[in-house]
Amino acid sequence: MRGDNQEQDRMFSYTSPAQRVPMDHPLRCIKEISNRALKELSPEFSRMYSPTGRPSIPPEKLIRALLLQVLYSILSERMLIEQLDYNLLFRWFVGLSMDDEV
Repeated sequence: MRGDNQEQDRMFSYTSPAQRVPMDHPLRCIKEISNRALKELSPEFSRMYSPTGRPSIPPEKLIRALLLQVLYSILSERMLIEQLDYNLLFRWFVGLSMDDEV
């Protein structure tokens, strides 16, 4: 018997983006390495930013996004933003949740 073709967006998902990334995916290792390096750079980032004013995008997320741009040969920042908007793997790598604005 053929099933019904029902297209309906789900409102909630109980699966995290990390669960959707295969355990042997190369980006898992790269994320681990980059997280260690960025943790060491965190005090330097703190010194570079003013304690007053509007909060910025965390530099760690910007660097991870630029790393994706290099690794996947994404030609422009506009294309990178488009990829980050709908690519779950990229969102996971940068540290964005499903509802975060790019």
